[in-house]
Amino acid sequence: MVRLPTWMRGALFATAAMNIAAAAGFLPSASAMRAMAGLPEADHPLYLAMNSMFVLLFGLGYLWCAVMGRADRLFLSIAATGKLTFFTMLVWFWGIGALPLRAPLMGTADLIFGVLFVKWLVSTRIALPADGRLRGHAAQPGG
Repeated sequence: MVRLPTWMRGALFATAAMNIAAAAGFLPSASAMRAMAGLPEADHPLYLAMNSMFVLLFGLGYLWCAVMGRADRLFLSIAATGKLTFFTMLVWFWGIGALPLRAPLMGTADLIFGVLFVKWLVSTRIALPADGRLRGHAAQPGG
């Protein structure tokens, strides 16, 4: 776990709120919210409920990291990949005419948070020695 700077905690609080609110928009009964965001309907409510659950779980993960002031690099690597991929998919489907322009516009926050996560990940990376091997610093017996 890595200690978070103030700006990253703020970003995590903000994206937690966004994800928790967005999870409600993926509930099967929230078709009006999805239409407002330019998202299509799913063929079966199970897929909406699964999306809602994953968005909510990540939102709670962001909230936990923000409250604790620490984050795991793997979690935020997966989160950054997810946010950037979601935005890329919105742009792609808009580009082929399957979504209205408002869909990628509404997803711009995911692009911003994804970039912020990558910025934090790059700033906290561990430099590898010239030979590319990480070595532990275990205490030597008797030393």
